[in-house]
Amino acid sequence: MYLKHLSVSGFKSFAKKSELEFSAPITAIVGPNGSGKSNVAESFRFVLGEQSFKSMRGKKGEDLIWGGSHSTSRGNKASVSVTLDNTKRVFPMDFDEIAVERTVYRDGQNEYTINGSKVRLKDVQELLAAANIGPSGHHIISQGEADRILSATAKDRREMIEDALGLKVYQFKKQEAEKKLKKTNENIERVQSLRREVAPHLKFLERQVKKIERSIALKTELTTFYAEYLKREDTYIAHHSDRLKSEREVPAKRVAELQAELTEAKETLAAEAHDEKTDELLSLETKLTTVRQERQQVLRKSGQLEGQQTYVERRVKELKQQAQSESDAPVPIGDVRDLVAAIEKEVRSAEASDEPSKLKRALQGVVHTCGAFMKRLSKSTLVDTTKEENELADIEKQLVAAAKEVEALAKQETSLTAKYNDLKQAIEAEHAENREAERRVFELSGELRECENELQRIDAELRGLERDRDEFKRELQEAVSLLGREASQYFSFEIVDGGESVTTKAIVTEDRGKQRERRHELEKMKIRLEELGGVNEDIEKEYKEVKERDEFLVQEITDLEASVEKLEELIAELTTQLNERFVAGIDKIGVEFNRFFTLMFGGGEAKLVRAKPKVKQKKKDINEFGEEIEVDEEVEDEAAQEGIELDVKLPNKKVKGLDMLSGGERALTSIALIFAMSQVNPPLFIILDETDAALDEANSRRYGDMIEALAEKSQLILITHNRETMSRAGILYGVTMGADGVSKLLSVKFDEALAVAK
Repeated sequence: MYLKHLSVSGFKSFAKKSELEFSAPITAIVGPNGSGKSNVAESFRFVLGEQSFKSMRGKKGEDLIWGGSHSTSRGNKASVSVTLDNTKRVFPMDFDEIAVERTVYRDGQNEYTINGSKVRLKDVQELLAAANIGPSGHHIISQGEADRILSATAKDRREMIEDALGLKVYQFKKQEAEKKLKKTNENIERVQSLRREVAPHLKFLERQVKKIERSIALKTELTTFYAEYLKREDTYIAHHSDRLKSEREVPAKRVAELQAELTEAKETLAAEAHDEKTDELLSLETKLTTVRQERQQVLRKSGQLEGQQTYVERRVKELKQQAQSESDAPVPIGDVRDLVAAIEKEVRSAEASDEPSKLKRALQGVVHTCGAFMKRLSKSTLVDTTKEENELADIEKQLVAAAKEVEALAKQETSLTAKYNDLKQAIEAEHAENREAERRVFELSGELRECENELQRIDAELRGLERDRDEFKRELQEAVSLLGREASQYFSFEIVDGGESVTTKAIVTEDRGKQRERRHELEKMKIRLEELGGVNEDIEKEYKEVKERDEFLVQEITDLEASVEKLEELIAELTTQLNERFVAGIDKIGVEFNRFFTLMFGGGEAKLVRAKPKVKQKKKDINEFGEEIEVDEEVEDEAAQEGIELDVKLPNKKVKGLDMLSGGERALTSIALIFAMSQVNPPLFIILDETDAALDEANSRRYGDMIEALAEKSQLILITHNRETMSRAGILYGVTMGADGVSKLLSVKFDEALAVAK
């Protein structure tokens, strides 16, 4: 016996706790109408998880709780507990007994427990479905529901048969898979939405990172280029600086020697041939040098003055052009008459005298009068250039003075040069005997000038190298600020050209134009680096985080799509199994249905037919007048699931359709189908609530025989008024109701009763 015990407390008319034990294959529950015996069947529905209150003759959870009477107060909750035997591990739990309890409170809250532990309704349904038990399955036929399987639609009848075949567990799995599939698709859409939201920002960051990467690549290239440039420049400057300093030592030493020798030669010459002409020659030489230096200074000053004069003249010209363009106002005729009168007066005064000085003063007066007139006219429109004109006049004076000074110095230089040459020739003529000493002085002087010129050339090159060195230091500082300390490690850089290392000799002998080209390319690279901007670590970090987030979302989508594929495969597999088991089960139920039907009716035929539902479809047709019209035609809905139709043939009757059966015939037909379903996949227990009410005595005996046969495979709980049915039970429970409206139980075990009776 799988069903061991039922406990009802506060459920409908069972105000007080009532308990039923099921130790016999067939247990009958009897009692007068209205005593509450059908509430026992409904308590089974309740505890097994029924959610339709209509199936339990109520509208809400509160209707299932004892409502109270004049002698018994109402209850706050209703609870039903059923104990099942699990020694054969029919249920997927490692317990020998399983106690399932359901409690409903007046606020509508439901509470489920299994062996005292709170669980969900889903857990209860999955546990019972493993043993082909459900709240409203084929194994619980409530009062008046025997005909339900006949009046049900083809679709509902299919669901009942699937439940009877034990396909509920597959349906639960399929429904769970479909829920997971729907949720997974929603998750995919949500993740894709997140990717779409982050995509623009990711693209922006990618552009920034690419820009940073280009900046890093350019910085790397610039580092290499800088290292080569600095290495070449440092090597070139150091080599040539050392070379020039080394070269300078010889002429510098020679200059010092020549100066000493020249001093000594001059002293010898002075001692040997000291006279006034020699002193005068030396004096002339000194003066000539001084005049030449003064002349050069004046020429330089004159050049500067000419530059200033050109600038001021250009400025005056611009101001006058500006004034010229501003206005060209007409001159009043009265002012012109006054001017003419003043000029005539000056001219007549000059005509009366023959002295040139008066004539000159008259002309100056005319010029002054005209100038004053013009100045008065243009005072309001012309730009004042007095300052510039004064400056020009001052510059002209300085230029004139400088020109005179240059001219005087040039004459003085010419005069001194002539005197020097004449005196030199005279000295040479007079002192032929001292010619050798003088020649030595001149030779030393010439060699000294050559050495000094060589020193000047070397010093000029050294100054150029010093400028290059200053520029090199500045460039090195800029490189360090751009590239960091690694820029200062250029001296360890190896320059390679054509796969071979470049020697120091090649570097120092290279044309400087190539290094200038490198410098130009270096500047362009620095400009490009500045345009790209520096490395932003925050951007790189944010890009890495967003990229990892996007990759995570992509992986999530991949995993979810893989889950979708697996779920679709699982749903397809479960659908295939359901269809295969359903088709096979239909064939078996059809055989049993026909057997029970012929047994109940003493002949005839019954079968189950798989059929798809019909739908109306518009079809064009021609009426009797030859006109084209649209008519409705019923066709099978190919997309719909197959349902189950019943086809019965009664013996000695022509009956078409279930609607033509009488009440008794319908009862026998439904009982035959219920028993057929129970025979194919016997449930652990079956509850039948007055399914035999419409049977006569003969059919009741047949019904009783089938019950006994059915009890060999399933435990039966029968709610009945039929004596024949009662006689087949091992335990009989009687339900009574007193004046307080509370249902009470009385029990009799027939085996014990017979023993007592004997």
